[in-house]
Amino acid sequence: MSQTQERQPTVTPVRVVVALCLIAPFVAMLWVSSYAKVEPTFIGIPFFYWYQMAWVVISTALTMVAYTLWQRDQRSRKGGASK
Repeated sequence: MSQTQERQPTVTPVRVVVALCLIAPFVAMLWVSSYAKVEPTFIGIPFFYWYQMAWVVISTALTMVAYTLWQRDQRSRKGGASK
């Protein structure tokens, strides 16, 4: 790397969003007291169960968003390094 070429910052807003997308499901599932209840039920399923199943779908979507943002970030860094 030449001395005139600047290094890109390691922590960027995109990387913060990626981290939040990956951490959110863990926080939601580890905070058991927030969903350890029966009401409200959804089509007869207690809240405890449908909340966890909803997070399966939400986690998938958040992981897809994180992956897409990460790939975009990596492409921009490689493109910026060749200039």
